[in-house]
Amino acid sequence: MPSAKRAGPGLGRRAPAPVVIHSAPLVLPVCADPVRDGAVVTRGERVLAVGPRAELLPSFPAAEELRWRGMIVAGLVDACSAVPSTAPGVTARGRVVSGPADPTNFPGISYVEVTSESEEEWEESERDTVITAIREIDRPCAVGIAARTRHPQVLEDVAVLARTFGLRLLADLDRHSPAALDDAGVLGPLCHVVCARPLDPGERKLLRLRRTVVALCPPGPAPPADALALLEEGNTVAFGTCGHVRGPDEGPLGPAAAVRRHVREQGLRPRGLDRRLVEAATLGGATALGMDRGRGRIGALAPGTRADFAVYDARGRYPYAALLAQPPCLGTVVGGTIT
Repeated sequence: MPSAKRAGPGLGRRAPAPVVIHSAPLVLPVCADPVRDGAVVTRGERVLAVGPRAELLPSFPAAEELRWRGMIVAGLVDACSAVPSTAPGVTARGRVVSGPADPTNFPGISYVEVTSESEEEWEESERDTVITAIREIDRPCAVGIAARTRHPQVLEDVAVLARTFGLRLLADLDRHSPAALDDAGVLGPLCHVVCARPLDPGERKLLRLRRTVVALCPPGPAPPADALALLEEGNTVAFGTCGHVRGPDEGPLGPAAAVRRHVREQGLRPRGLDRRLVEAATLGGATALGMDRGRGRIGALAPGTRADFAVYDARGRYPYAALLAQPPCLGTVVGGTIT
């Protein structure tokens, strides 16, 4: 008998997602140098290729091209968001929730809050509540724990619980010192800390040794000397908006731009600062959420990354500086879908 020929997708199978080429006068992949007259090729939720438009168009002749003006940038990542909605350009976020009833329909991490003031309160009620929330929170958000308790024994149990379930941890340096968090076993590569105060050299070193990301979430402009020290000494830095009450709609670019502005007001010109600040607002946030590696990683644009990016009405010779000037956001693409 002649063998059957496949005429098309089988019953119950989805047809392959179409290939789309997003092109712009400038593409900022973050993990690589800027590409003039560049393009990002996507299929569904994934990036297939990033490079010069003239090279990619012939490689994907059947693809639809969406031509943007301005600059395509890897999506911003808000390491600690304070508001239910997201700012333009933000494609993932970490957000503290009180339980499974809170909306979690945006990519990132939902951190379940722990606030018990005693071991009795933790053992009798909140521990079970947290475990239930961990099991019931819906995707696309992964789940973590926000360690906001001040009780040392509860803090230790939270760290054990997080390791047992393989969860991310979020801690606030306004509530705990890095040393106290380290004693409880909270610090480490699975944790990031929210910081709105200056850190002394010993604290910065401890966080660096534990590979714990520092998310700067100031109520006003970040202290430039402190932000500079973290960057210069090799700490991984991210930005969040949980305390940035003057303009949460501006997303992580707001505090990043504030650092740049205040550094320049001091007459300082650190080499590569603009690029490092943009990296903190994108790849740094992805590292804070543990979403910077593997297929579907975020915070950068490269083959295999999630198709998350923003388009800004920015151009010029210095792309990182142009982005930190906070130009209008023309569009946000999350998982290949324009939102």
